[in-house]
Amino acid sequence: MKYISWLVRVGLVLVFASSILCAQEKQSGGKGDLESGLPPDIHRLKIGDPAPDFSLLGIDGKTYTLSDFKSAPVLMVIFLSNHCPYSHAAETRFLPLVAEFKSKGLEVVAINPNSTEGVAIDELGYSKYNDSYEEMKMYAKEAGFTFPYLYDGDKQLTARAYGCLATPHVFLFDQQRHLRYAGRFDDSRFADASTVTSPDTRNAVVALLSGRPVPVEMTKPMGCSTKWNSKKEQIALANEKWEQAPVTLDTIDVAGVAAVVNNKTPKFRLINVWATWCVPCVQEFPGLVSLSRRLGNRDFELITISMDDPKDQPKVKRFLEKQHVSTPNRVQRSLKAEGRRTNNYLFTGLNSDALIQTLDPSWPGPLPQTVLVAPGGKIIYSHNGLIDPTDVLARILKELGLYYR
Repeated sequence: MKYISWLVRVGLVLVFASSILCAQEKQSGGKGDLESGLPPDIHRLKIGDPAPDFSLLGIDGKTYTLSDFKSAPVLMVIFLSNHCPYSHAAETRFLPLVAEFKSKGLEVVAINPNSTEGVAIDELGYSKYNDSYEEMKMYAKEAGFTFPYLYDGDKQLTARAYGCLATPHVFLFDQQRHLRYAGRFDDSRFADASTVTSPDTRNAVVALLSGRPVPVEMTKPMGCSTKWNSKKEQIALANEKWEQAPVTLDTIDVAGVAAVVNNKTPKFRLINVWATWCVPCVQEFPGLVSLSRRLGNRDFELITISMDDPKDQPKVKRFLEKQHVSTPNRVQRSLKAEGRRTNNYLFTGLNSDALIQTLDPSWPGPLPQTVLVAPGGKIIYSHNGLIDPTDVLARILKELGLYYR
């Protein structure tokens, strides 16, 4: 019975892992990836259907309803999110479109459909922000939103009423607020405008404002699946699996450190030198682990080097296990290709001078010391002392980018 229970748990984790991927909906017949795990009461709008009403809080503190947008000839209801790279890429074309057509009769309201309880940590690797209401304010300011941005993440009633499958998901309504276009923003998942071959939303807006029929009324949305709050139990199970994952520790000498720093991989390496007896080292470890998990599906890895006495290896390993410093699956695969078995090390050199010269000559000596090494071995960030995980994440994302490439 224990074996069967274990199989069931593993099966649930695998189902969850596949359901949370940001994926393009399949163009073939049958249900696509974005239609798996939908709430049973979700409503799918059809062309000609009236716009469902809503009452949602905007980032300006005002509650908006559909009647607040009654005067515009054309209304776009677009579902966006703070964390999704598909949304980020589409916004590079969406924001100019809003500016171009605002004076011509297009009004826009954006809605964040996502529950923070439905977002897995490794889905946040393309943004500094989660999808909370407070973070919507910061994201919208940084992105330059000029339209209401409303929060639906608590109850997700509006997302279900509109049938929001992904971010972005566009719904265009005529003057009578009947649906005239629904689907993707355009056919590209990249930020580069030259990759667009079918500007579906633009074509629909131009047609509606010109009084002509929309050329293509329905397309399939591409983007990150809506993060329904019903997934919170699955996410809890995934977190439990992470906490139970094995933690490995190897020794490393100066030559080994040199090989790590030379970084003959496409990954950015955040190397943290620490010790169990170092108070700020212990204090910053949860933030480091969070970064590792958050960026686990990107070209990134966390490497830790302990300066504890080599005879204290069991103590170091116990600390790492308590902090759950395991290695994301994607990094585990790359480790095998490099001939390494872990990213957690205990330094065995007799003194720190050689380590300093090998790792980062600008390192003044105290712990902790953290460096970010680009592919090819160039140090692009060096910090002595307690790190700010938010600042480090921003620096890493600046290198990795906010979009699919």
